[in-house]
Amino acid sequence: MTHQHSSQRRLSPSSDTEDIVALLAPRLVHFAAVARTEHVTRAALELDVPQSTLSRSLVRLEQDLGVELFARRGRTVALTTAGHTFLTSVERALAEIGRAADEVRADADPATGKVAFGFLHTMGAETVPGLLHAFRADHPRVRFALVQNYGEAMLERLRAGELDLCLTSPIPDAPDLVARRLDEQKLRLVVPADHRLATRKRIRLAEAAEETFVTLEPGYGMRRITDDLCREAGFRPRIAFEGEETETLRGLVAAGLGVALLPPPTVPRPGVVELTVTAPRAIREIGVAWLEGHPDTPPVAAFKRFLLSRRGNLLPT
Repeated sequence: MTHQHSSQRRLSPSSDTEDIVALLAPRLVHFAAVARTEHVTRAALELDVPQSTLSRSLVRLEQDLGVELFARRGRTVALTTAGHTFLTSVERALAEIGRAADEVRADADPATGKVAFGFLHTMGAETVPGLLHAFRADHPRVRFALVQNYGEAMLERLRAGELDLCLTSPIPDAPDLVARRLDEQKLRLVVPADHRLATRKRIRLAEAAEETFVTLEPGYGMRRITDDLCREAGFRPRIAFEGEETETLRGLVAAGLGVALLPPPTVPRPGVVELTVTAPRAIREIGVAWLEGHPDTPPVAAFKRFLLSRRGNLLPT
């Protein structure tokens, strides 16, 4: 009866690889132990499983494959040619699984684990290094995989499970994400040093309605904020250049190619003047986001608590 049932489960060459792996995986450790010891009883003792369970597992493995892996001589066994071929790949696969298990356990270790952390390019020079320095004062051995990208790309990686947390702006509002506001950053209208507005300290954004703008590309948070603020000021910006870095935009402004709405620079840039925007209120909110329902490892939970504790004090003053 058992033999008939197992034969019905035998896989044909056309079976999907996923089906084969799902069927065979639980038996591979049994196979490798018997191949190593060449003795079912000793392998059963080593694995701490009943000998009858181990014997049935081997028989079903051979039936599922449709290949004899062992030549049996009483209580001892020897690998067939097919068995030797199969063992080489099985040992490699089991070793890889072991390495993967070690890696994920190491990443989850409270003291030495890893946090996959994404953030905006504009936060890479000062904000993030300062945050990591402060966090590692109490968690000196926690490791970080750092990813700099624009907002939408980071949220995609968050949803794909490639990031644990990300700092982004605007703060996302999506049912599959949790987001918390941490701080806000004033934006300035950056103009060339010889521009007609360069002698001003403050400006209403509507006064720049006729200017040519340089902006980040669509999909970037600052681009969305720029479009929204200009719309609120009553105009649609005339865009001459689109880029991927705010400092590149400052260079374009310095070259007289347009004006830009930007967060403060890390280091003052010659050739430009930065004006305070009085209306509308020109800020960008910075928040931390993570995937709803995603379980945190201890190091991720610790870093999340740390970030939330910095509310209102996230950005350098």
